[in-house]
Amino acid sequence: MKAKPQLARLGLFDAKVPRYTSYPTAPHFSNDVGASDFGNWIGAIPPHSEVSLYVHVPFCRRLCWFCACRTQGTQTDNPVIAYVETLKAELALLASRLPEGVRLSRLHWGGGTPTLLNPDLMRDLAKSIFDVVPLGPNAEFSVEIDPNEIDDARLDALASAGMNRASIGIQDFDSEIQKTIGRIQGYDITRKAVDMIRARGIYSLNADILYGLPHQTRARMTESVQKLLSLNPDRVALYGYAHVPWMAKRQQLIPSDALPTPEERLDLFDTARRLFLWDNYAEIGIDHFATREDGLTQALDAGKLKRNFQGYTDDQADVLIGVGASAISKFPQGFAQNAPATSAHTGAIRAGNFSTSRGHQFKGQDLLRARLIEALMCDFRINTAEILRDHDISASELQRMYHQANESFEGLLRVTDDGLFIPPEARPLTRMVARCFDDYDLSKAGHSSAI
Repeated sequence: MKAKPQLARLGLFDAKVPRYTSYPTAPHFSNDVGASDFGNWIGAIPPHSEVSLYVHVPFCRRLCWFCACRTQGTQTDNPVIAYVETLKAELALLASRLPEGVRLSRLHWGGGTPTLLNPDLMRDLAKSIFDVVPLGPNAEFSVEIDPNEIDDARLDALASAGMNRASIGIQDFDSEIQKTIGRIQGYDITRKAVDMIRARGIYSLNADILYGLPHQTRARMTESVQKLLSLNPDRVALYGYAHVPWMAKRQQLIPSDALPTPEERLDLFDTARRLFLWDNYAEIGIDHFATREDGLTQALDAGKLKRNFQGYTDDQADVLIGVGASAISKFPQGFAQNAPATSAHTGAIRAGNFSTSRGHQFKGQDLLRARLIEALMCDFRINTAEILRDHDISASELQRMYHQANESFEGLLRVTDDGLFIPPEARPLTRMVARCFDDYDLSKAGHSSAI
């Protein structure tokens, strides 16, 4: 990449910055938000509106070493069965506060491994959800599927429940890399899972792949991406592996001396990016790709692309409700996160209370800065007219913020009366540019590498 010397000089290869799936980011949540706030915010949802629902299933048969998600291992179904009962009780609590006529625009089961549930549990959970919040007319119901933990019976249960989008984590197809990160999942078993999904009429497929893994090279990255492309996914998330062993203890099993350098990480990303573009995928934000017909591409073209805790989305709902241990909800009033530990979450729900343990109530310039950051992350530009229309800020103050950010990057950005624009050669810096509009102290949060 020709711009590497300038990117290095601007600090790209040394910076630790948030991924900005929210603003403020989760490390800035506090216990000032509790169960009563969550209940009040649920009650304030407009009747007959649409919301999104995220259901967190934290259990896995095996714990992948690379993963930094809140998960726990189990070899039996007993804790999973008990957890589903807790989810049903939590949904009943929601039903007692939710205004009438609310429907789902998006439903996502994530984890962990949601496909750990047996078919009866899947059907029971889906029915419990839809009894409280039915699917809207154009709703999307997606499930994270582990190819090592799926079969015909479970796919039949999901399909009959209405799943119309599947999401598969691939990470990398190279066998040495898989052994190093504790995730054995060959191409053949992944191909079989995809074929099983599509045999049930579910053609919308998301896939995740990682760059920056130990022992990754340009050749290995190329081979893995080409294998992924043979599965014809509609959407791909090309995430940078975040090595944070101080937060995710299991990552201590991954040899840090086998990790690529920041400069090599950028080369790995660019290698994969070029392959997706050559295959006619549209580039979505900083790390997603989608077919030209996919909803993400259409949202990008219409200026309606958004960003949430799952990455980029075309969902236009103003409310995201998180159900399950550690799940995060977003409301027009702020964020609310459930108790992270399964035991604490279960205890609160069984006592008849929401388990909200922390969060953030929007104040001051939070919503303004959230929109500035989201615009950069989604569109690489801030539209001055939109910001002045929707937020309480003067044109002169907005221009001052633009120019201050541009000075930080040696004039590499473009500033006009219409707004601020990140040109293609500067887009690896996007998270760093977004940081210029973050008004919170980032010095103690321990964020991941900027690239």
